Amino acid sequence: MADVKITCRNNGPFLVEGSFEVVDADGNAFPLNPDKPAIALCRCGASENRPFCDGSHRTIGFDAAEKAPASEGA
Repeated sequence: MADVKITCRNNGPFLVEGSFEVVDADGNAFPLNPDKPAIALCRCGASENRPFCDGSHRTIGFDAAEKAPASEGA
């Protein structure tokens, strides 16, 4: 299993947990707080702190609730 877990939160950000780094298009790393067990990445496009979530999805009515396909035998 991977050391990173990404959760698609209903109507909200991607929650990323584990050991990882976030880099921009030029390969420069964004500073991350090592004391935080997870980060939230914006997927609504309205954050003033991109690529990180600032909660703007709540005020713009962002609507997304992706569900993984059911596994066989479920």
